[in-house]
Formats: sequence, structure tokens, C-alpha cells
Amino acid sequence: MSRPRTYPAGVPCWVDTEQPDPDAACRFYGELFSWTFEDAVPAQAPGSYLIASLAGHDVAAIAPGGGSPGAWNTYVAVHDADADAVAVAAAGGTIVSEPADAGDGGRAAVGKDPAGAAFGLWQPRNRLGAQAVNVAGAWNFSHLRTDRSDLARAFYADVFGWEAMDVGGGAVMWRRPGYGDHLEATIDPDIRTRQAQAPEGFEDVVAGLVATTDGEAPHWFVVFTVADRDDAVTVARRLGADVMSTEETMWTREAVIRDPQGAELTLSQFTPPDDWG
Repeated sequence: MSRPRTYPAGVPCWVDTEQPDPDAACRFYGELFSWTFEDAVPAQAPGSYLIASLAGHDVAAIAPGGGSPGAWNTYVAVHDADADAVAVAAAGGTIVSEPADAGDGGRAAVGKDPAGAAFGLWQPRNRLGAQAVNVAGAWNFSHLRTDRSDLARAFYADVFGWEAMDVGGGAVMWRRPGYGDHLEATIDPDIRTRQAQAPEGFEDVVAGLVATTDGEAPHWFVVFTVADRDDAVTVARRLGADVMSTEETMWTREAVIRDPQGAELTLSQFTPPDDWG
């Protein structure tokens, strides 16, 4: 039996999407990513929280979202959701959903950073976080899109201990020092060998920071890995999604899509240079 993936405090660990019609969202993402679903809420309890699995491994969830358009959310692992909620407020953020138990899975809260970008706090118990990542059909990365990079750098450093890292070309990543050590000691012993040509400290990267200037409201954005971007785009269009943009980078072929209920996400195919090991 494979070792479970665990997340140290301060590392993004989970994503979910709130959707006006969760059943329709299950049909969309089930076909797009080959997900299957199981409701984590007991049959006798109100509501639903549909855990998505890929080849038997938890990858994300779909929840009812009322009348608002669909949206994806990112959660950061914490030791103590109550204490971290206090830290969010002390650093200039706000708590919009107070810490509460999510069954026996864990304890959660929702906060906003000083510029208004929402994020979750997740104190794990039985559910440790995403158990499949960086493979086709699974969550790959989350990055903050904001027009207040200065506020963001200070806030996330105070709350989660993140360090901003310029990686060239205007790209900024956040490191959680020690995360690479955790991966090397648990589920990824070859991480430093595999990333030998990456910038120093890249093994500690946990999130990205994108500075915006076009009036876009600050928010956390999610990226999912796909085997072939163009094939995934074809499927997404057939299922009713809109393709907002496509891009080729040194490392990826990407497409930003909007699902049929309004949630945006990036589909990313990893295409490293030929000489990258």
C-alpha cells in the first residue's frame, strides 16, 4: 500500500469547487478528468460534499454553491485552524467562515487576504489533502492573481511563513522552507535529483504569485495537469466549456477554460525542454 501524501503546515493541500448544480459539475469533471465521486456527507445529514477520486485517490471536491457562478477554492494545511484564523486577522486579513469541524475529515475555515482574495484553512484529521497531484486529471498548482503584490507578500509571509522567489521572466513563486525536505523524507526521495537544473530552493515551492494590472479582482486560481492540452480542450468544449486563452511556455502548453457554470481553471500539459532531466 502506497504511503499517504501529507502536507506540512503552510502548504496548499486541497482544492474544491462550489457549483450551482453539483450533479452537472460531476458530469463535466467526471468526463474531463476521469473522476469518480463519493459524498462525504452522511446520508442522514443535510447538504453534500462530493469527493472526487482519480484511480482511487482523492483529488478534489464539488460542493453546492447556491446561486453564484462556479468557483474554485484553494486550502492551506494548518496545525490548528482556530489559531491560524486568529493569525489571519492579526496580519490584516478577515475570516469569513469561522473554524468548524467538517465531520471526521478535519476542521476548516475560510479567510480573505487584505486585498480580498479568499482561501481556506484545513486542519486535517482523516482526510489529509489531495492524494494524487501533478498527474493527468489531478491538481497541479495554485497561484494568487492580485494587484496588491506588496500586501500579499507581507500577509502570506506572516501567516504561513512563505518566502517570495523570483524565478525569471517576471514569474514569482512562493516557497515554504522545509517542504522539499518533507517530500524527500516521505513520498518523493528523488525530488532534488529530478530538479537538479531548477533554481535553487525550487523544491520548497508551494504556490505562485501573478501581479495583475487590469482591474481583475484578487483571487486564487487553480491549474490541473492534462496529458494533452488540445485533446482536453476538445473534450471541455464538447461538454460546454468556453476556452478563454491558450499559451505555450518553455515548460507547458496551457489553456484557460471556463466550465459550464462559470468556474475558471487552467489545463496544463507538461512539455519540458529536450535537455531537461
